[in-house]
Amino acid sequence: MQSATRIIFRSTLRQWRGLHKGVQSCQSVEAQTASVENLTIPPPSNVDKPVSPKIDKLATEISQLNLIEVSELSSVLKKRLNLPDAPAFPMGGFVAAGPAKSEDDEDAAPKKVKTIFTVKLMKFDEKQKVALIKEIKNLMEGMNLVQAKKFVESAPAIVKADVPKDDADKLKEAIEKVGGTVEIE
Repeated sequence: MQSATRIIFRSTLRQWRGLHKGVQSCQSVEAQTASVENLTIPPPSNVDKPVSPKIDKLATEISQLNLIEVSELSSVLKKRLNLPDAPAFPMGGFVAAGPAKSEDDEDAAPKKVKTIFTVKLMKFDEKQKVALIKEIKNLMEGMNLVQAKKFVESAPAIVKADVPKDDADKLKEAIEKVGGTVEIE
């Protein structure tokens, strides 16, 4: 009899456990669906966000105001919201235009001085071609006579780039002595 009571008790216990597990799983499913229902799907990025009717009404009314009414609205909002009179532009963002300068002021103002130049061989005298080739070979590092000849014949060509004014003048003087026409840019 005890064994029959144990079997009934065990089966009843199993049923209660099964029922309890079923209730728990139902509750967890309900909790999941409730949390999903509370989520809202955001609109796509290329579509305007939906605006509440109250905000839409305010925006419509403000856009219909004239300039004087907008100014009054601005001052009233600043007073009610206790906002300081902040500048319209960020600090250092824009500089106000000064008085118009005359032509004399522009001449007196220092202009930006160019310090780096490019020396360019534009053309050469055919009679002094050999002397120019030798001079180009000496002026340009790592160049042999054949390369110097091809360089001279491919004029206009850049002899040196990014050189100071003094070096550019020296190069120009040396090349012009041997029949080349040089331009400094």
